[in-house]
Amino acid sequence: MEANRDNTNPKILVTRLSHIGDCILTLPMVNRLREMLPESQIVWAIESPTQKLLAEHGSVDEFIVVPKSWMKSPANWLSLGRKLRQYNFDICIDPQGITKSAMLGWLSRAKVRIGASGRWGRELSTWLNNRLIEPTATHLADRSLELLSQISGSDAQAGIHSYDLPIPEQALITANRLCNQNQLEQYAVINPGASWPSKRWDTQRFGSAGSYLYRNRLIRSVLTWAGPEEKAMALEIAQFDPDAFVVAPPTTLPQLAAVISKASIFVGCDTGPLHIAAAVGTPCVGLYGTTRPQDSGAWPYAAPTPHVAVQKWHQSGSCRKRRSAANDAMMDILAADVFKACDQILDEANEQQRKSA
Repeated sequence: MEANRDNTNPKILVTRLSHIGDCILTLPMVNRLREMLPESQIVWAIESPTQKLLAEHGSVDEFIVVPKSWMKSPANWLSLGRKLRQYNFDICIDPQGITKSAMLGWLSRAKVRIGASGRWGRELSTWLNNRLIEPTATHLADRSLELLSQISGSDAQAGIHSYDLPIPEQALITANRLCNQNQLEQYAVINPGASWPSKRWDTQRFGSAGSYLYRNRLIRSVLTWAGPEEKAMALEIAQFDPDAFVVAPPTTLPQLAAVISKASIFVGCDTGPLHIAAAVGTPCVGLYGTTRPQDSGAWPYAAPTPHVAVQKWHQSGSCRKRRSAANDAMMDILAADVFKACDQILDEANEQQRKSA
């Protein structure tokens, strides 16, 4: 059943709450939704801090910041329900497909609540959403786009898709200041952290990669981080070859995006900064172990930029099992594998520059 096909300006709630990378991978769906219904009101329910990164995105009219543990508090149920119902949403789209995201649509009392069935409709989401589609694609970005067929009645994946991730001018000023202070004309960004320990690579190998870029390609690396644990990792990596690295100062998400946007190459694990890099058009070397690039890779709709995914094997299992697993698959990625991927990207970029000169 198609939803509100005759309504050209519906009020739409999108419930993709987390994580940073998954929210970025939802942007092609939101952009396509704006193209399909340019007069609609699009409101995105999201968890902090991702709204700070997306705040100036042109396809979203408003963000509703939802507390991370809102379902544990009856008071939050009541206050969120009242707030959502004030909008009189016609449609809710739930690309996350779990209880807490679908529950927001149910609390909003939107008549049409679109979500996934099958393996991608998890927990109680299939009971709370009332327009279900079983996605045929495996990649998160493509699965999200498939949900729009419930609105358009056509192939929502047709056409060109993009992220259009905005970078505020003030954030670019901060990035330029970092470059000027450290005399960085060309640089790499290395981000060693990841939300799951099972997604992390060895700090000494990151050190080897940065040293290789400096000693063989004359490119220093800016080490980005978030929080005390990742800062300690960055400082440890920098000691491997001090001349090769600059440890970034604390950054906001927009500032991080700005720093990454000016880099020649990004090296990191499957986590938010990798997706930011792809979205702003920086060539990426992505390292994968407990996730697969064909499911959640950072660049399905990125600009025509060279990217390389490095994976020796996939450490499979349930999401909970993979999250708590040892990083065995990541540790089978050798420093030499990353050297090769970096050379491939930089050589291709140099060849493109030569042809366009």
